[in-house]
Amino acid sequence: MRTDEPLVLGIETSCDETGVGIVRGTTLLADAVASSVGEHERYGGVVPEVASRAHLEAMVPTMHRALKDAGVTMADIDAIAVTSGPGLAGALLVGVAAAKGYAMALDKPVYGVNHLAAHVCVDQLEHGRLPEPCMALLVSGGHSSLLMVPDVTSDVRPLGSTIDDAAGEAFDKVARVLGLGFPGGPAIDRQARDGQPDAIAFPRGLTGPRDAAYDFSFSGLKTAVARWVEGRRREGRPIPVADVAASFQEAVADVLTRKAIRACRENGVEHLLLGGGVAANSRLRAMAAERCRDAGITLRVPRPGLCTDNGAMVAALGAEMVWRDRAPSTLDIPADSSMPVTVTQA
Repeated sequence: MRTDEPLVLGIETSCDETGVGIVRGTTLLADAVASSVGEHERYGGVVPEVASRAHLEAMVPTMHRALKDAGVTMADIDAIAVTSGPGLAGALLVGVAAAKGYAMALDKPVYGVNHLAAHVCVDQLEHGRLPEPCMALLVSGGHSSLLMVPDVTSDVRPLGSTIDDAAGEAFDKVARVLGLGFPGGPAIDRQARDGQPDAIAFPRGLTGPRDAAYDFSFSGLKTAVARWVEGRRREGRPIPVADVAASFQEAVADVLTRKAIRACRENGVEHLLLGGGVAANSRLRAMAAERCRDAGITLRVPRPGLCTDNGAMVAALGAEMVWRDRAPSTLDIPADSSMPVTVTQA
């Protein structure tokens, strides 16, 4: 294991955010992000081809911005890390191709890393190196996962995941039903502040005694919200948007935190990490803090800007790979859209 702290550049292009981050050890020097979310609003979701083109256009200016913010040059970089998967295939290819090009031109090692493991590792930039093991609850538009993490660079063990709609996907679909636009997470969070979380008794999926203890299902909840709203509209009654948003959000946060606390208790883990884009949700953060405190579990949550997709999280995992003397990837690293979380490095 190295004693000096490596300077690592990270590239993230798994969905609609072009991210370039620069990290020295566990210190964040730059986190430049260019989002194409505005280009997807008219479609109500991310369009893969639009995202890929946006990454092509944003890569070089975002790279220059990150280097300027960090006050370094490409010659100073010790290694380059890039999200190899999972994600949108075309979007991933842009980042992987860029990383390979920079690595070849500069004769630097390249690390193709797992997007989910990077979401776990980004917390090191705020709270220091992760305890081993820790439990990670990752919640975003594409995944809802409970992970046991003995070593974020080589040993990530899935305990549970979503069996249908991920939590973030459910937020987007419910926001569409309520006419709140895309992306749905921030809009529902804002509306919920003026609503009552117990106004409507929406269902909690997979919480029965015979259900999978650590898996998640939000499809039924999403459908229940849509039917409730449709029923009100058929009756000609107004839709209490704030109450619907608050009650839906409460149901999601309840299930996520309940299962995460259970996983910690049953596996003897004393630290819970919350990550992914939905981890920016104010109610989820508050409920996780309250339940962890009651259970005697230490909660680690990055600031909201580090929960969404960014290059800093990729650089953080790359720096940890270098610090632990993990071998770099070869220059034929693939863009693997279905990369399993158990594979931390391509």
